[in-house]
Amino acid sequence: MATPHHAVTDGSALDLPVPGITERIITGAAGLPVLFGSLFGLAAGVGSVISGAVQLAGGNKGVGTTLVILGPVLLLTSLLLLCGLTVVSPGEARVVQLLGRYRGTIRAEGLTWLNPFTSRRRISTRIRNHETETTKVNDADGNPIEMAAVVVWQVEDTAMAVFEVDDYTDFVAIQTETAVRHIASSYPYDAHHEGQLSLRDGADEIARKLSAEIAERVASAGVRVVESRITRLAYAPEVAQVMLQRQQAGAVVAARRLIVEGAVGMVEEALDRLAERDVVELDEERKAAMVSNLLVVLCGDRGTQPVVNTGSLYQ
Repeated sequence: MATPHHAVTDGSALDLPVPGITERIITGAAGLPVLFGSLFGLAAGVGSVISGAVQLAGGNKGVGTTLVILGPVLLLTSLLLLCGLTVVSPGEARVVQLLGRYRGTIRAEGLTWLNPFTSRRRISTRIRNHETETTKVNDADGNPIEMAAVVVWQVEDTAMAVFEVDDYTDFVAIQTETAVRHIASSYPYDAHHEGQLSLRDGADEIARKLSAEIAERVASAGVRVVESRITRLAYAPEVAQVMLQRQQAGAVVAARRLIVEGAVGMVEEALDRLAERDVVELDEERKAAMVSNLLVVLCGDRGTQPVVNTGSLYQ
């Protein structure tokens, strides 16, 4: 009995069984000589039966009986040989079993002859796509989100795909959905501080983690994951409007912070230049008034109406 081993992805341990059967390549006999020989045997069998009947009709019972018996033997043998012919197309493989035992896998393209008593199951080795249904799940912050992904995969070990799981296509589909749910619940939709990995901002990193987790989950089925990508990511409809308002508020705050930082720098530069060029001498009260007026002008979201002072500076 195979003992389980543990694979770890993002802190989650997966109990995956050690595969009991792995693929081994076999090659059969050349198929074309068997095909031509079998066709010749069929023709010879039919001809033998006809010739035997003619001999029996002519009174030559010894030769006629021999030919009549030989004809069906040739026919049955040729038909049996034809049953062993196997065609392997590009992008396919054949898993061969004899009396329930795994004998090997044929990957060579073309016409091949095998033991006619073996069973040969066709397995596609082409690259396939699987897109999950839109899944509703809570992210790491508990916010309901909708998420879907597409995974590109390929059968790498035909023996494991056939004998280690019931249906490897369903297995890939279920394990992909499980991985999508786990990844979605492990990270927040939006990053709350610099350097935090989020589903929306870290698409490439999340895709790599998703591919790694799916690959670990389907490894026992002999499947290789080529790539996976998130195809849909959005807040659930019941919270989408609220989250949009929060995103807009965050954008407004970030823009205001940038404006204030720029305005403060401009005010500092103005005061420094006035002092360097000795244009006017301002006491602390007048500096505070000037700073206040400049910040209002620079930070305001509407145009200001200037008040022209025609008197002295201190009126």
